[in-house]
Amino acid sequence: MKYRYKIVVAYDGTGYFGWQIQNNKPTIAHALQSAFFKVFATSVSVIGVSRTDAGVHAQGQVATFTTERAIDIATIKFAWNNVLPAGITIVDVEQVSLCYNPFANIAYKIYCYYLFVERPLPFVSRYGWLVRSSFVPEKCAYALQQFVGTYNFKQFTTDDDRGQDTIRTIDSIDFEFDAVMGAYKITIKGPKFLRHMIRRVVGAAVEIASRSDLSVDCLKRMLHGVTLPQSLVSAPAQGLLLQSIVYNQQCVDQDIHSEKELS
Repeated sequence: MKYRYKIVVAYDGTGYFGWQIQNNKPTIAHALQSAFFKVFATSVSVIGVSRTDAGVHAQGQVATFTTERAIDIATIKFAWNNVLPAGITIVDVEQVSLCYNPFANIAYKIYCYYLFVERPLPFVSRYGWLVRSSFVPEKCAYALQQFVGTYNFKQFTTDDDRGQDTIRTIDSIDFEFDAVMGAYKITIKGPKFLRHMIRRVVGAAVEIASRSDLSVDCLKRMLHGVTLPQSLVSAPAQGLLLQSIVYNQQCVDQDIHSEKELS
């Protein structure tokens, strides 16, 4: 008999080559699978909903795995965390039905990006981008609002495998100062994103807000298919955080119902 579990994982992406397993490189998925085998002597394949890139952090990554061993969820969480590297933590574990699909019924994902405008304390420096002194926060906030809505983000991605499938919707973008981090916090909410899309969006807004020779109008033109003679920068990975993945309530209700039928 097989059992499927859903987990929520938080991790510091510094020093890892992203989520997805790669040959001879440390990744989050490999660390999780290696630790699980060390504790339970069972190999599992941990499938993450968002394949975060090298250096990107997460507070609420969602993943699933299937095993032939029935293990108490409290035991999974405690024992697994006990051997994981300090930068990776299992936040939550729950058993789900075998038909549960973590990629289905996603309402939205929330990503955060942190911008430092002065040299940060060493305790938080790895979690943000120190922008140039000419950066104007108000201009950045205005530039970011140009991306809210449904557009063709072809010029804001590096994923060539999707062909023409580059239409995406951003539900909202918030821009505020986080006193705890000592940084400006950009919160982007949407159902799905292209590879490097958020970093490209943030990078473009920051460059617009740091240069007097560029206006917000160039972003509007790019979103409507006009190719600019110069490419805008991509924000570095270290400032990006996957905050949470939120599912439609219907998905949760169906999943609970399925578990009751199996029990």
